Amino acid sequence: MEKITVWSYLKEYAETKDELLKAVTEVFESGTLILGQKGRDFEQAYSDYIGVNYGVGCDNGTNAITLALKALGIGHGDEVITVSNTAIPTVSAIVTAGATPVFVDVNPETYLMDVTKVEAAITPRTKAILPVHLYGQCADMDPLLAIAKKHNLYVVEDCAQAHGAEYKGRKAGSMGDISTTSFYPTKILGGYGDGGMMNTNDEELAQHLRRLRFYGAEKTYNATEHGYNSRLDELQAAILLTKLPKIEQYISRRREIAAIYQDGLADTGLVLPKEASYGRHAYYLYVVRHPKRDEIIEKLRENNIHVNISYPWPIHTMKGYLYLGWHEGDLPETEAAAKEIFSLPMYPSLTNEEVSRVIDVLTYTQ
Repeated sequence: MEKITVWSYLKEYAETKDELLKAVTEVFESGTLILGQKGRDFEQAYSDYIGVNYGVGCDNGTNAITLALKALGIGHGDEVITVSNTAIPTVSAIVTAGATPVFVDVNPETYLMDVTKVEAAITPRTKAILPVHLYGQCADMDPLLAIAKKHNLYVVEDCAQAHGAEYKGRKAGSMGDISTTSFYPTKILGGYGDGGMMNTNDEELAQHLRRLRFYGAEKTYNATEHGYNSRLDELQAAILLTKLPKIEQYISRRREIAAIYQDGLADTGLVLPKEASYGRHAYYLYVVRHPKRDEIIEKLRENNIHVNISYPWPIHTMKGYLYLGWHEGDLPETEAAAKEIFSLPMYPSLTNEEVSRVIDVLTYTQ
């Protein structure tokens, strides 16, 4: 029985190999491998796509968050409100910037930041709200932006899982002071290695971000501030430039697959994803829920279907972050979800037959 993985790039690569190799060959023959024309072209193209003025490429989505916070002057002694139901890099980046993450619980229907919990988490040390647009769907941004304005806070959007997701007609990444994203290979718009970007409508912030990613320098060998080595290389920029025109096609296919899952799994005991009324879900992941998750995952594995759990351990419960002082029971919705959620196979080259096989096994298991 052929293996079905939760994600794969191999079919996509086979279909686009000639185009990809042509793009990287152009880079090799250009004489420039770092901070060249491909990078500038991709920064502009991606910014145009999400509807902002400036894009600053960097080496990964984690450093994108760290540099965004640094550009906003956020560091030691400051607090950043975010969620614990996210990938480790969200919180790792906040800590690397020198700030302290403060967690709020999630909405149990969408697993996104519960905006009704945010205002109570604000202290005199709070400097920013960092919503995570998780699984391909935007957090409820208008209330968050209103809270931020009321309390004079920055908003930094983590869009690593939400390329092309929409909130009331606005693209993920177009609403905060700075947005950050990742082009890790699994993403909706994924490269063939690491990559990231920061986007903003503020020209001064964009200039500051460009300095921070290049040792704090505007010119080679002359730093005007402490900075970092965090650049998007030309090879990844070239690959992403070939893929960006296809992003709506990718999202359309993901939504087709999600619709098949929704229909085929409707009568099972699984809790299926809910698309918020305010936006477009891009379905980076198709996350379902069941109290007997581990038994179901084992049954899928027996049928050579491999899934993922995003995420099995809330960050506030991890050994590496216990020093922050959070305990089990502090975020009940986050903790309950972590015990039951899992992600089904989801990527554009997944065939309808493969999706049907997943559905058949899940239906039988139920």
